[in-house]
Amino acid sequence: MLDKVVIANRGEIALRVLRACKELGIKTVAVHSTADRDLKHVLLADETICIGKPAASESYLDIPRIIAAAEVTDAVAIHPGYGFLSENADFADQVEQSGFVFIGPKGDTIRLMGDKVSAIEAMRKAGVPCVPGSDGPLTEDNERNVQIAKRIGYPVIIKAAGGGGGRGMRVVRSEKELVDSIALTQQEAKQFFGNGMVYMEKFLENPRHIEVQVLADGQGNAIHLGERDCSMQRRHQKVVEEAPAPGITAEMRKFIGDRCTRACIEIGYRGAGTFEFLYENGEFYFIEMNTRIQVEHPVTEMVTGVDLIKEQLKIAAGQPLSITQDDVVIKGHAIECRINAEDPVSFIPSPGKITRFHPAGGLGIRWDSHIYADYTVPPHYDSMIGKLITYGENRDVAIARARNALNELVIDGIKTNTPLHKDILADEHFQNGGTNIHYLEKKLGLQ
Repeated sequence: MLDKVVIANRGEIALRVLRACKELGIKTVAVHSTADRDLKHVLLADETICIGKPAASESYLDIPRIIAAAEVTDAVAIHPGYGFLSENADFADQVEQSGFVFIGPKGDTIRLMGDKVSAIEAMRKAGVPCVPGSDGPLTEDNERNVQIAKRIGYPVIIKAAGGGGGRGMRVVRSEKELVDSIALTQQEAKQFFGNGMVYMEKFLENPRHIEVQVLADGQGNAIHLGERDCSMQRRHQKVVEEAPAPGITAEMRKFIGDRCTRACIEIGYRGAGTFEFLYENGEFYFIEMNTRIQVEHPVTEMVTGVDLIKEQLKIAAGQPLSITQDDVVIKGHAIECRINAEDPVSFIPSPGKITRFHPAGGLGIRWDSHIYADYTVPPHYDSMIGKLITYGENRDVAIARARNALNELVIDGIKTNTPLHKDILADEHFQNGGTNIHYLEKKLGLQ
């Protein structure tokens, strides 16, 4: 087992890593900024090192300081948590070159999956379903373009290869619009981006965001732990997540899970990871892979009973996977509400001192958070201050527990988004399950 681990992150994920280390008898080193000296995991770690000023660029993103902290404390490994440096391939390489274990995949794997084009190519090779498309630029051959659209199926979207910012895109719903739409998009692309190259993809009108959790040991073994539904989001930020995803059958889970684990073995994946999909009309379409542990990992832990962080640490120590696919049984339902220090309507961050705090409790309630009464939420970092996770034997019980728990939760002194969560959980469409990725923004009038 690893002897000593540097926790190169902050907040609730740092505390989560510390807890897993303690269970495995691993010594911990907490690196922190000057703003974070009173963080819960800093107070509980075996050793602490201040690595710089509050600004992330001068502390948590400063690679030489983090590696120096590992050197002076004789640590053997570095856990990046999520965010900050967790998906930075250069950081992973530098950690390994300095003689430490990076608790995550190899730098080359992070690079492969970080590039959308190479990621999709690798997934196609491994048999993971991707969004059907032209698989390259469209030519002036109108007949060929019509055939491609027929193969993909309408509606399709024409996209500029060099596009961005919502420009250079056009949705086409029938064959008669196709030729003109391609020509117009090519013109726009040339005008806006200096590159007239366009390609075609299937346009999904009503997709859900579903992701598959995987574990792989880099020694030829990989398993999946079912899926999560993360469709309740705004501006690409998830708000409520749940596992398993409503409406996904055991057969569908096996189909998509088997392909994800095969892909892990083919790319030589190591550690915990997540395959993200858009899901519509019973079909999965790969978007990207997150090569790290994620915020919403607890809902998967609740329905499988597998401690994902402990598994990460064991894999990093060179141990093969301790569980097989047959050991993974999805039981019950779990919901996670991300509690942010922000205005529930305008979403403006609300840092400051917490004057009164009372967590929710009871059967099936899990509170993952670093906050306490008199703790000051700093203005320098992400506004998430905790995660309320509830578990029940079925989805209705999990929702009922989440609603009760939100009513119990007391955080005074700062604004939080708890009212937004209460609103979502009381929403009839959410209660029925299966809302799409646009639902919350439409509900809030952001679309």
